[in-house]
Amino acid sequence: MFTDDDLLPLSAVQHLLFCRRQCALIHVERLWVENRYTAEGRVLHERVDRRGERPGKGLRVVYGMDLKGLRLGLIGKADTVEFHADGSRWVPYPVEYKRGASKKGNHDRVQLCAQALCLEEMYEISIGEGALFYGKTRRREVVLFSEALRAETEKAARDLHALVASRVTPESVYTKGCETCSFLGVCMPKVTGKGLVQGYLKEITKT
Repeated sequence: MFTDDDLLPLSAVQHLLFCRRQCALIHVERLWVENRYTAEGRVLHERVDRRGERPGKGLRVVYGMDLKGLRLGLIGKADTVEFHADGSRWVPYPVEYKRGASKKGNHDRVQLCAQALCLEEMYEISIGEGALFYGKTRRREVVLFSEALRAETEKAARDLHALVASRVTPESVYTKGCETCSFLGVCMPKVTGKGLVQGYLKEITKT
């Protein structure tokens, strides 16, 4: 169990799974670089977060809800939490907004699951599913919080704390995802990527 002083941002879990180096640049070196994609995502989240709360019959919707989970050591905000009436209780249903489209990787789903685990701790209730809303397709993707996804989320939280505690930024490794990353010009993975510098030094020592 973590303390309040140990808490790390919920969003860092998604950063970690997308790219460990990006995660360290943001959460260890405290750097931030914005591009069109991050700006569009920020504007989308700001629009959602300032809506406040909307009540309805059998449904309450809270926007920009504060979350905290001492078991995972995470803190942050949920874009939207729908509370669905279930008899005499209200069951939370987290909804996370993303600017693009559904991805092959699990990082968005893990981030949503981390929100659910925080809500479970806060309300002492079990949450079966949530949803990701993608701005490009304008559609929801239902995410089931399976045992496998929960285990992946808990491991990601542990790995995140270990990375931040190490204070070490991993070497860059170039992937196709680098092309849309706002840190591309800072990270320069095609120039400084793992093995590239060593290979260059090896070549020049031959001459």
